[in-house]
Amino acid sequence: MTAALSSQGILPLALLAPFVGALILPLVHKMPNLREAVTLVTAAALCLLVVCLLGPVLDGARPELTVIDVIPGLTVAFKVEPLGMLFALIASSLWFVNSVYSIGYMRANDEPRQTTFYVCFAVALGSTIGIAFAKNLFTLFLFYEALTLSTYPLVIHRRNEEAVRAGRTYLVLLLGTSLLLFLPAIIATWVLAGTLDFRPGGILPAGLSAPIIAALLALYVFGIGKAAVMPLHRWLPAAMVAPTPVSALLHAVAVVKAGVFSILKVAVLVFGVDTLGAAGQSAWLTVVAGTTILVASIIALKQDNLKRRLAYSTISQLSYVVLGVAILAPISVAGAAMHIAAHAFSKITLFFAAGSIYTAAHLTEVSQLDGIGRRMPWTMGAFTIGALGMIGVPPTAGFLGKWFILTGAMQTANWLAVAVIFVSTILNAGYFLPIVYRAFFCEPVGGHDKSGEAPWPIVVALTATAIGTILMFLFPDIPFALAKLLSGR
Repeated sequence: MTAALSSQGILPLALLAPFVGALILPLVHKMPNLREAVTLVTAAALCLLVVCLLGPVLDGARPELTVIDVIPGLTVAFKVEPLGMLFALIASSLWFVNSVYSIGYMRANDEPRQTTFYVCFAVALGSTIGIAFAKNLFTLFLFYEALTLSTYPLVIHRRNEEAVRAGRTYLVLLLGTSLLLFLPAIIATWVLAGTLDFRPGGILPAGLSAPIIAALLALYVFGIGKAAVMPLHRWLPAAMVAPTPVSALLHAVAVVKAGVFSILKVAVLVFGVDTLGAAGQSAWLTVVAGTTILVASIIALKQDNLKRRLAYSTISQLSYVVLGVAILAPISVAGAAMHIAAHAFSKITLFFAAGSIYTAAHLTEVSQLDGIGRRMPWTMGAFTIGALGMIGVPPTAGFLGKWFILTGAMQTANWLAVAVIFVSTILNAGYFLPIVYRAFFCEPVGGHDKSGEAPWPIVVALTATAIGTILMFLFPDIPFALAKLLSGR
């Protein structure tokens, strides 16, 4: 009882912490050291608050907070459930590491508007926590839109023509899909179910026809544009014009994670796995997810720009989460949740490494990386671990999520999903391992920067996330326990 009461008090603090930090940062903008200290303290405070919620949630507590009743039945409210707990743990822990990295990166590259950068980052993380702990679709939608708007200034950070063009694509696709597809799906759900509250097993009434369920599910899958399901993916590679810490935010900490998290949460807590299975939704969703996984992987093979290759890898990898939903087995749903966590640590490591290479050697293309591992062994060692995680090789966390999804596919005899996983794993190796080979086994061409590694905050951050990728494989108890609670196993 005491734990439940304490967690009840912690929830509003966790929701407010990033926004309080965002308010303080402009007040100290003329003192860079203090500004960055505020960022680190805010990130650490959020992480600590979220961790304090973990024990009660694992013990069965579900802290709730109602902020306002807009109209009867439509509330801004929050509730901590297992999937949201997992997402909040990922976002809060990686924000602190990303903040350390950002200090090294932004200073070393003399980036402009650094206070604006840190403020928008804090608001984006606050929006992410709001999404993670949303009790209903209405609250999730509000913070989903806030995340889009708060990350837009980060995408156009450099304010040049290319950045502004990318920002336009970012806004049009993300706002367009949410207003034209996601919002109508929410309204239709309210009409059909009479509530927007998330509930284990789903909230849709029994007896809905398969075509209605299929149409509603399609609105959610394509309306949640942050999941980057093809063909609504172009905003993600376009946004790679942003500084590397922003790319890490987009891919690993918040934006695309918010997309696949929302799809997974809607599938389990709005539709219900049993409802989707009874309505026969597995086949078409498997095709959509499988097509995105394979096509994005093939495009990644052709990219010479390192960040664009990583961007298409993200498009491919995050559709594994959608595939886990499509398989409609409890173990594959748990695997989808595990893959969100595993992908976060591996992909942020890869982007950190890309930024480290840019900062220390001013290289951006894969074809320029011959021998770079000899000059930057920490960076490329971490990159190798991240790449193995994306391929799904033990002892990295990426193996676990893929294994559970594959197990679910075999249990349900979804042989298309099995084929997609095997083929895509080969493609993953095809666009990652040549980078590792070039870095360590090819002779340097031209004059790589002789300075060696990037500044220490960058190296410390990428080393920490690489270690995290391995530790999650060796000690998967917490993410797996939350994933099992979600799947009902």
